[in-house]
Amino acid sequence: MAPSVPRTRAAAALRMKQIALDNQDRTIRRLRAQLATERRGLAATKKELEETQVALEASHKVIAGLTEIGLSMSKKIEKMKVKKQQVRANHVECHQKFQARIHEAEDLMQAQHLIIEALVDEKDSLLQTIQGLQEANNAPAPFDGEWEEEPEEEPEEEEIEDIPLGEGEIDDE
Repeated sequence: MAPSVPRTRAAAALRMKQIALDNQDRTIRRLRAQLATERRGLAATKKELEETQVALEASHKVIAGLTEIGLSMSKKIEKMKVKKQQVRANHVECHQKFQARIHEAEDLMQAQHLIIEALVDEKDSLLQTIQGLQEANNAPAPFDGEWEEEPEEEPEEEEIEDIPLGEGEIDDE
């Protein structure tokens, strides 16, 4: 028995080492499988990250383009606001000028109306004076409703003197 004990111990130690090696081999295979799974997950995550990066860069380009368009539109809007203010100012100025012209025309019409009224009053006064003088001279009334037509005489041709514009004057004497 004595010679087999060391052999048994050596066999048991060998058996234990073999079991430990088998356990380590299974652990290594399991860890390798986990590593492969993690690598596939990491590759998928890396691909998603790259796609996200590309999409993010595209988004940045779109945002930059939209910002540029927005700035351009803001400039155009400001120009349009300035133009609108100028148009409004021009409109107000034209309206004021038009109103001034209307007031001038109204004032002129009122002045002409007053002149006409004064002339009508003067005509009435002159007619009364003429009637008074005719009554004083026992002359017939100038306008008694009967109008006598005088035969038309053909005027003799007279030489009409050409008067340059602006040089002729009328004397009231």
